[in-house]
Amino acid sequence: MAHDIAALAVELTDMAAADHRTAVHANSDDPAEQLAWRRLTARHGDRLGEIMAEYGWPTAELVGEEAARAAWLVAQHADRQLDIQRRALQLMQQAVSAGAAGPRELAFLRDRTLVNEGRQQVYGTQIAGVKDGAPVPWPCEEPERVDELRATVGIEAFDEYVARFS
Repeated sequence: MAHDIAALAVELTDMAAADHRTAVHANSDDPAEQLAWRRLTARHGDRLGEIMAEYGWPTAELVGEEAARAAWLVAQHADRQLDIQRRALQLMQQAVSAGAAGPRELAFLRDRTLVNEGRQQVYGTQIAGVKDGAPVPWPCEEPERVDELRATVGIEAFDEYVARFS
């Protein structure tokens, strides 16, 4: 079992490394690059689905901090696999409730899943585009409370967050 877990941790971190290397192609002008990105994230999403079915949410306690973060990244980027995102969200919520995962990452995954469902996000973590040089979030349920809600899960204020991208 320990060998399986060690191999799983390596597999997850390898998936995140591949994700980081190819993420620049997500919004590429080259359709072939976009397709390669979509295929990679779909393959990773499928594999995360198998992992969740076998192990539940891959927590830091199970696979280590780096591999747990990698699992979250894979779930975050499974944009065309809502079933995978919803399952990850459910399992991660249980892990957060048990103190085995962080509320910050859960908030990002919740917003990402809501946006992919065509709904309003909670924490303002997902950016729709740029207007007059400033990042604009996808619509939020309670825009006047976004910074307050972000603070409850350890996310910096929206203005500080978007300043990093400009």
